[in-house]
Formats: sequence, structure tokens, C-alpha cells
Amino acid sequence: MRYTSTRSKIRSITSAQAILQGLATDGGLFVPQKIPKVTLEEIDTLKSKTYEQISAWLLGKYLTDYTEDELGECTELAYNWFDTTARVPVAILIQDPKNPVAPVGNIELWHGPTSAFKDVALQMLPHLMRMALKKVGETKEILILVATSGDTGKAALAGFADVPQTKIMVFYPDGGVSKIQRLQMVTQVGKNVNVTAVRGNFDDAQTGVKKIFNDKKIRATLDKIGVKLSSANSINWGRLVPQIAYYFSGYIELIKANQITLGDQVIISVPTGNFGNILAAYYAFRMGLPVKKLICASNKNNVLTEFFKTGTYNRNREFFKTITPSMDILISSNLERLLYHESGGNFKLVNQYMSELNLYGKYTIDKSLKARLDKIFQAEYVSEYETQLFIKRIYNSFKYLLDTHSAVSIAALSKYRGKTNDLTPVLSASTASPYKFTNAVLSALNQSVDGVDDLAQLDLLNKLTNVKIPKNLAALSTAKILHEDICDKEEMAQRVLDFAAK
Repeated sequence: MRYTSTRSKIRSITSAQAILQGLATDGGLFVPQKIPKVTLEEIDTLKSKTYEQISAWLLGKYLTDYTEDELGECTELAYNWFDTTARVPVAILIQDPKNPVAPVGNIELWHGPTSAFKDVALQMLPHLMRMALKKVGETKEILILVATSGDTGKAALAGFADVPQTKIMVFYPDGGVSKIQRLQMVTQVGKNVNVTAVRGNFDDAQTGVKKIFNDKKIRATLDKIGVKLSSANSINWGRLVPQIAYYFSGYIELIKANQITLGDQVIISVPTGNFGNILAAYYAFRMGLPVKKLICASNKNNVLTEFFKTGTYNRNREFFKTITPSMDILISSNLERLLYHESGGNFKLVNQYMSELNLYGKYTIDKSLKARLDKIFQAEYVSEYETQLFIKRIYNSFKYLLDTHSAVSIAALSKYRGKTNDLTPVLSASTASPYKFTNAVLSALNQSVDGVDDLAQLDLLNKLTNVKIPKNLAALSTAKILHEDICDKEEMAQRVLDFAAK
């Protein structure tokens, strides 16, 4: 399997090269030259496999320059940190006796060391990258640059901390992440890590990182001191590809729970910001997982909802800070990969759209492309009121606690079902522990948080619901703050150069 860019006809490269490089030299994203196909019979064999084995099987379809033993080692090292043997268990939340064909399986993607779905990929990526360095004979130090809207930052920091031949620098929007998310990042230990707040929103941080990647002068300066840039955001193929596995695993778990039989179609609902998580579901669908519809669930920053409904992507709108900060995004980078695949690999068209987005802040896809997307995707956005309503509704009905982002996914599904009366079984992506967003979750349960600080809210939520606090979050109360840097977006490049030179 070889990889090319979404924006031009560059020379194809191996997966190891793509993972190390992160972003194509033309500014595009790396994509596989073809999407591998799997049969129902092959999916059926996954029932006897562990999650590590399912992940290694999936990775082997795309990372063909890695050996079976190497991928097995990567998955074992990545997931032995998870606090459940199932790694990504599925909770059956809704089973209406009158409609037994309409279960909702909540894929719990947050049992890793930072209690967010990003762990599934970001505990894997450092091992893939470490092996890739050996494969290509790279001797330079790799500097991982990350822009985060919340969870990616901590997950990447935890994954890359003190990994040989790497450094990692994370930028997050000042005031644009939850206090728990911020504490997780600024207390991160490691000799090779840096965490810096950016005055602005996530898009400012993400745009700043992209500019650094595309700045030839910065790359040349770094090259002179023996440093190469790479990314741990979902723009990096090595970050995105491990996420595909959990949709296959989730499907198998529904079979094991006697909610579906092999070959039955499912709907997949995903709370969506940068479009990486739902893009992984799209790849699973294209590979042959029986998927009827992908629900793109958005918050008040509903740029994706408008795009799927109208065909126009327009980031020229007011930006809102919400109780679902990981979705507070107006530029969904991974959408570019979807446009490439559904346009039949038309990189000229994708490049045109991305140029228009850069110049004018918007673009409109052609009617034939929109028609293809309409067959696969349904987009819904959810207000903050609706988000908290569904946290309360699910808890009261099932004593099951959702975080804000996971509630958006369930609420969007409810809207879709209300419009279509489609009772196809569902896999809904549960992307974070409710303890990462205690303020909003407690408020949803009608619990006052006035005068209660964020760490004390962990205990309050525990006493109210008896849901166990993840160990990594409980430890924050005694963790030392190690990173207090802050900069304007115009200063990001210099901060990168300064850190690289240390």
C-alpha cells in the first residue's frame, strides 16, 4: 500500500514515510492509493480475536511495509495501558421492547490513560513512528507539532513523553479547553515535551501549526539543527488509521450481544469536530463494514451540518465556545480526505476547494459530489440545552453517564430517527469520560456547582452517581503545574524554533 497527496500528483510513498512526514509537501493530506476490501466472512473471524488482534489485523491492511510481528508489538504496547480488558467495550443503552431491532450500542472509547478517545490512536502512533524511523533510516530528531481543541493534546503528550528521537510541542487555545483538559496538559512530565497556550481559538492554533508545516524557511532552519517536523493530529495518517479498527470491533460486540447478526446494517453516529473520527467510520464503510448511514453530529459551531445540507462549506461565521470544546472547530481538516475519495481521486478539484477555503473562507462542491455524500452522510447539530437534556435523560433512564460530546451523538441520532423513523441498529461513538466535563454534566443533572472548583467537582459527581473516577483524573489534585507558556498566534513559529533548539 502506497500513499499520495489529496492536492497534487506527487510521487507515492510508503506508510512509514507518510507517518513520519505527517503532511504532504504540497500542503495536502496523505491518503491510501486504494481502500482495501474485506468480506463478511473475514469480519466473522474477528469474533474470536482480542481488540489488540483486531487492531493489528486492520493496520495490516494499510501499513503493508510493517511486518505482522511489528504490528502485533505496537498494539500490545499501545493498549496495555487501558483500564478494561475489552479496551473499547460497547454499552447497550437503548432497547425498546416494542422495536427490538433498534438498539444503540455506545462504543466507550475513553478507557485509555487520558480518558478520551484520542488514546486509541495516540498510544499507537509513537510506536508506529518509532519503528518507521528505523525503516527509513532517519537519524534526525522528530518534532511533533500538535494543535488541540482539548483531548488530542494530552493524549499525544502521554504517548510521546520521553520517546527516544522525538520531541513534542502542543498548542491549545487559551480559555478554549475545559479546566480538567488544561490541567491534564500543563502537568505533563517528560524531558521532551512543551505545552503552550495560544491567545485565540482552536482554528487559530490549527492554522498556525499548518503554516509552520508549510513554511520552507522554518523547515530549512530546523533541518540545519537536525530536526524534522511531523504531526500527531488526525492529519497524520498514522493517527487516523488505528481509529478504523474500533468500528469493526463495535460491530462485532453488537453481534456478541445478540443485537444484530452478521451482515445486518448499522448506523454509526459520531460527535464531530476535525472530522477524523467519523472519517475512520467512513473508511470502515468503504472497506465493507455493513453501514447504512453515517451521522455527523455537531454542536453550535455547525459548519459541517450546513455543509452536508447545502454543499457549501463556509467558515465565515461566529465562533462559539461551548460545553463540547473538542467540537469547537470551524475548519474540519479531514474533510479534505473525504472529498478526495468521493471525487474519485480528483486532486485538482480538491486543491481548488482548499484554495478557495484559504482565500475566501468557503467553497461549494459540485452537485454530483454532493449527491454521493448524501447517500452516505446525515448531518445534525445539537444545542447546549439538548446536550444537557440527553445527559439527564440517559442517566435517569439507564443510570448511565454520558459526557457532553457523547450526548451530542445520541441527541443527533434521536433527531435523525425522529425525521426518518429509521430503526436500524446504531453504534454511537462515546468519546470521553464524563469526568472530563464535570461542570456541564453536573449542571445537566440539576446539581449546583457554584463555588465548587473543578477538582472538587470530580468528587461531587462521584458521590451523586457512584460512577468511578478514572485514576488519571483523580491524580490531578496533587499534580504539579509544569507548563505555563502563552503566546499570540503570530509568535507560534518562533516558539517552535526556540523549543527545537533546546
